[in-house]
Amino acid sequence: MNATKRALTAAGITSMTATGKVFGRGKGFWDAQVLEGAKQDMPEALTHLGKEPRLRPQRVLNIAVSDHNVQLTIDTIIEVNQTPAPGDGKIFVLPLDDTYRVRTGETGTTIL
Repeated sequence: MNATKRALTAAGITSMTATGKVFGRGKGFWDAQVLEGAKQDMPEALTHLGKEPRLRPQRVLNIAVSDHNVQLTIDTIIEVNQTPAPGDGKIFVLPLDDTYRVRTGETGTTIL
């Protein structure tokens, strides 16, 4: 997470919210370490394999940027976090209808 925050800050993307303890899973049903242990016939890894997927601890990073910074933000996150293994995460790009600064009442993308 720290490398991601540093890279985003260096790219000029400084506003974000990180949620530290959430649980989830991707399409894969098994932890990579458990699968590796199962390939090596380790008994404790084999006992973890079952039919039910397990939720794993993860982090969520919420970032709201102007349209012109969307691709920069995506590219920066991918550059820092991409590995050849499953589990690097996902990026969801959603439309942002409006923005309000509570303290001043300002609105619009200029406050991002």
